[in-house]
Amino acid sequence: MSIGNIVRRFFGAIWHGLDGLRKLLHLFLLLFVFLLFFGALSGGPPQLIPQKAALVVQPIGQLVEQIAGDPFDRAVGELFDDQPPQTLVTDVVEAFRLASTDDRIEVVHLELSALGGAGLSKLQRIAAAMDSFRESGKRIIASADYFSQQGYYLAAHADELYMHPEGIVFLQGYGSYRNYFRDAIDLLRIDWNIFRVGTHKSFVEPYERMDMSPEDRESRRRLIEQFWTMYEDDVVAARGMPEGAIDDYSQNLVEYVESAGGDISRAAVDRGLVDELLGRAQLRELLQSYVGVDSDDDSTYSAVHMVDYLNQMRLLHGEGVEAQNVAVIVAAGDILNGSQPPGTIGGDSTAALLRRALVDESVKAVVLRVDSGGGSVFASEVIAQEVEALQAAGKPVVASMGSVAASGGYWISVIADRVIASPATVTGSIGIFGMVPTFQRTLELAGVSTDGVGTTPWSGQLRPDREMAEHTRQLFQLVIEDGYDDFISGVAEHRELDKDYVDSIAQGQVWTGDDAFENGLVDQLGNFDDAVVAAGELAGLEEGDYGQKLIERRLTPTEQMILDMLSIFRVTGLDPAILVDAPTRVEVFANQLQKLLAHASRFNDPKGVYSHCLCEME
Repeated sequence: MSIGNIVRRFFGAIWHGLDGLRKLLHLFLLLFVFLLFFGALSGGPPQLIPQKAALVVQPIGQLVEQIAGDPFDRAVGELFDDQPPQTLVTDVVEAFRLASTDDRIEVVHLELSALGGAGLSKLQRIAAAMDSFRESGKRIIASADYFSQQGYYLAAHADELYMHPEGIVFLQGYGSYRNYFRDAIDLLRIDWNIFRVGTHKSFVEPYERMDMSPEDRESRRRLIEQFWTMYEDDVVAARGMPEGAIDDYSQNLVEYVESAGGDISRAAVDRGLVDELLGRAQLRELLQSYVGVDSDDDSTYSAVHMVDYLNQMRLLHGEGVEAQNVAVIVAAGDILNGSQPPGTIGGDSTAALLRRALVDESVKAVVLRVDSGGGSVFASEVIAQEVEALQAAGKPVVASMGSVAASGGYWISVIADRVIASPATVTGSIGIFGMVPTFQRTLELAGVSTDGVGTTPWSGQLRPDREMAEHTRQLFQLVIEDGYDDFISGVAEHRELDKDYVDSIAQGQVWTGDDAFENGLVDQLGNFDDAVVAAGELAGLEEGDYGQKLIERRLTPTEQMILDMLSIFRVTGLDPAILVDAPTRVEVFANQLQKLLAHASRFNDPKGVYSHCLCEME
């Protein structure tokens, strides 16, 4: 027998042994999983909703149209109690809707201490759901240790409003402030090549100025004054306060706190913003008077939390999908090229969702829920083409604008059969820009130069270590101007407006939904529910004869299997967190730095052309 045969047999035996060991380990793993599964089944049914309970609605972090991040990563994070501080607007709205007809829910406890930011249109949508809930005769008790401006807006729509004695109602109004970098760019000797069309297209201003331009100041002042008026009017009406009471409180806060002996929480009560100051124990006693004590803990009240309530109700009643449906596709976040996770809009990934609606025979119409300040022009056009494919197939599309649908967000909305905005939507910002920084002068400071040869005038022209030549600058500007012309031409065509008129209301100017309706940029003012109704009407569907079908990224079978296994661990009392080590401080810092750098470099339009608006109001 040759040496080669001996070696092959030797390693073959090792391989067969390892393969047998692998199969044996797989068998043990399957047995372990089955044991866990049957252990979970023997653990009893999930905790039921009490027959008399308060529904606890406690939004955490930002109110959003779509939870950001990869669905698998989010699901794993939820199992490991590591969830992003975000709350879906649709979850809050659905909880109020379901609870209004649920005899087990006596009252809603709206706890707002952890609520972060939220666009006014999102707050208005939840407030409308609260008003509908109260029409059922049930009460809403709002409370917080501290009321942010956003939290107070929702609290004002409750029947009773309580705050901790050490709390504060801080209503700062709306503002828009940005950092400007021109001096820093000059100091670092960076050539920040800027190309744009639009007198009001202010996205690039921080790189070429040290202050806000008069045009941008005019636009932003108009927006924030309209938002503050909407906020005041809504809160005053909800609380039954005198006209101007909210602005008066903000303008004269120091005087009112002085009158209250320096007690800012008492000042809020004195001015009618809060009904009463209650500590946490007192608040629990109040809620006990409505729903009784918790069966397992007599120190608190009988309650079910929103997440548990929704999970059980959806399990019992399904997701509202019927034989005929209006599909809902959420486009939230920056518009980027390629496939992107939820919380951003990918040209390819969002187009894929639209194609799923196209081939789904149960889908008769589509609501595209847009909450975006824009981004890549190329990705926006990829998405717009898929909207056209739906329309060509006889499936009407309604664009439903959230807090922001501007620049690229307006680009993907305007092509719809009907465009519906909230009065508090920020929209418009019809303009185009491009930015290409080069660092050759910065490198010279470090003693680095660049030289070489090329075959055409374009060789080496996009290198960040070389100065951009004049002919390259001319080319970029031509591309930008052509993109702007395409933008206003498309708006003129789809809105049936004169192109010169569109140009006059474009130029990067931003508008509220009210202004956009007056200018002809949207078809009607309304909310998400109005958009669903409009989509059904356009598809010829009878009211009540169709459902809603949310189309979003699905987990792969492998991802679902992993989640099921981790869930079994949790149900059987084993903490999945034992499978991973806690990150070190260095790893935490590295992760945060990676996120920061990823955000700074995320824009990836293949031509470097963007339609983006930094137009969120705070």
